[in-house]
Amino acid sequence: MTRFRLVIAEAVRSMRANLSTSFAATMTVLIGMFLLGLLIALGTWVVSWSDHVKSQLEVKVFFVEEVKPKQVNAVRVYLEKDQRVKEFRFVSKADALKQMQKKYPELTANLPSNPLPASYEIAPRRAEEVKAIATDLRAQKFVGVERIKDGQQTSKRILQVARVIEAVFLVAVLVLLAASVLLIANTIRLSIFSRRREIEVMKLVGATNWFVRGPFMLEGLLCGAVGAAAAVVLLLLGKEIALPAILGHIDTSDDVRALGFTLTALILVGVGLAVGALGSGITLRRYLRV
Repeated sequence: MTRFRLVIAEAVRSMRANLSTSFAATMTVLIGMFLLGLLIALGTWVVSWSDHVKSQLEVKVFFVEEVKPKQVNAVRVYLEKDQRVKEFRFVSKADALKQMQKKYPELTANLPSNPLPASYEIAPRRAEEVKAIATDLRAQKFVGVERIKDGQQTSKRILQVARVIEAVFLVAVLVLLAASVLLIANTIRLSIFSRRREIEVMKLVGATNWFVRGPFMLEGLLCGAVGAAAAVVLLLLGKEIALPAILGHIDTSDDVRALGFTLTALILVGVGLAVGALGSGITLRRYLRV
């Protein structure tokens, strides 16, 4: 307990004696964690949006005008056996017309008859399997099927965009974390450099590496905690003030949302503490080789 108190006292004394470098380290963490919070919110929202768009991909099987129940049932039996199919729904001619009237009432106001075909709407378990399901359905050459639509160009573009979004999000997070560690390490290096003689003396009189490292790592933890907390406060203000105005101009589905703010805040505080301690520990290593 006495040693722990001594470590805390040394960390506090160091921060008081080096207010400028401690402030710089704290601001470095604040900026890094604020950008990381924005990246997490934006990245998870975009990934959620891409998942939502992928969930809308489907295969449609359109039947001819004179299709018989037996022919429709043959397609149903095939779909029930296909493990790649998550669910499918039969849309009669009447249901198709109702959907069209709801979406485009001006185009269907004076139709003399129902021109829309009956169809199956098929949702795959994985969006990447849309093309394969459609290809296999065409290979069956079902009697009574007029055409099979899989939106090949649209699905290909959506899947490519989704892969790019996920890759960019991952790379951006890794780059930002590495940059934050290096920035705070360089900032804390100034404080350690000014006390290098003191560290050498402590090592020469028998102080262990962890005894020397403790105050500096605690200093890094405090800078990381304060910086991350300030970043959370700024993000909270942005969430309450700026976000409603932005979302008011975006038309999106209810299932498209970013990572919860509470979880994001916990991640930022944890990463801030880790970055502060890691930056201090990495910087101090060279001065412990006495």
